[in-house]
Amino acid sequence: MSVKLFTNSDRSSNKYSRITAIFTLIICLFSSSIAAEQIQFSKVEENDNYRFSYQWLDHDKTEQSLSFLLSKSDLFQRYRSFSAYQPHIAQEYVQNALKRHLRKKPISGVQISFSKQGGEYATLIKSPRKGLIKKAQLEINQLQLRLMAEYLTDHYYHQFLTPDNILAVKPDHSRIAHESAPVFKGIKETVIAKASVKNIRRVSNFVLSFVQSIPYSTLESRVSSSGAGFNPPFKLLWENQGDCDSKVTLTAALLRMLMPRIKMVLVFIDNHALIGIDVAAEADNVTVDYEGTRFVLAEPTGPELMPLGNIAEQSKLAIYSGRYSLEPFYGNDDDTEE
Repeated sequence: MSVKLFTNSDRSSNKYSRITAIFTLIICLFSSSIAAEQIQFSKVEENDNYRFSYQWLDHDKTEQSLSFLLSKSDLFQRYRSFSAYQPHIAQEYVQNALKRHLRKKPISGVQISFSKQGGEYATLIKSPRKGLIKKAQLEINQLQLRLMAEYLTDHYYHQFLTPDNILAVKPDHSRIAHESAPVFKGIKETVIAKASVKNIRRVSNFVLSFVQSIPYSTLESRVSSSGAGFNPPFKLLWENQGDCDSKVTLTAALLRMLMPRIKMVLVFIDNHALIGIDVAAEADNVTVDYEGTRFVLAEPTGPELMPLGNIAEQSKLAIYSGRYSLEPFYGNDDDTEE
């Protein structure tokens, strides 16, 4: 008797991709708000660093500026190997790791062979005893899940459920933002002077207007692209452009550095991303509730200037209809404000 085991691959329909692509354009490109404007941007080499300098207009049409240094190692070494998730490469990794594991620790009483059929990998289990096949099948399934989780973690990805309950793979935005936050420590003094770090709303709006003014690039389908086009924070700054997911990750990293104890959430709707901040809501602010906390939503993407609590009409539609997924973005226990 034999049983074949196949690793799962990511699939999404062309129809879903077309619908979500259209929805993305509607969400990210249209709003009645004032368009963000980046007045000036430059990056200048200074020894082992680059100095980034910006000027832009904020939500009140007041000119703002920000200048900071980033080391070459942070710019060019962090997330250097980050690339779009490719299911066939992940499957190959899992299959090869599984083979190595079974060579070291073979499963007693069964014969196991491997093959590749139609672009997918298969594991064939043989034994005269049906019970041993079932036991081996369960053990291999568990190994495959563990190895896939290791692969995703090593490559800064994770699995998530879309609002349509599709299990997909996307960059681990929360982890990337947490790891990137300390690098921006040099801007804290400037922001404190401009916005007062004790005023959550003022700090949030300063960061939002800064990120919204960075030129926007269209987000590919989060489900079908699997991270293609996503720029981690330092690459986004270097290229001076980013899509919805890239901008929300940069925003989260900056706010986490500035306000390490404040609870936040990352909110993902169809091919668009928002951030929620634990701050007292004002009239007409759009909010979401999570684990007993009410989070005020914001649109980091632009290209419109929208202060904390204001989001695009299409984003409101997705939130009010429950078509979103949410990731908590809380500070670590040892985070402290200076």
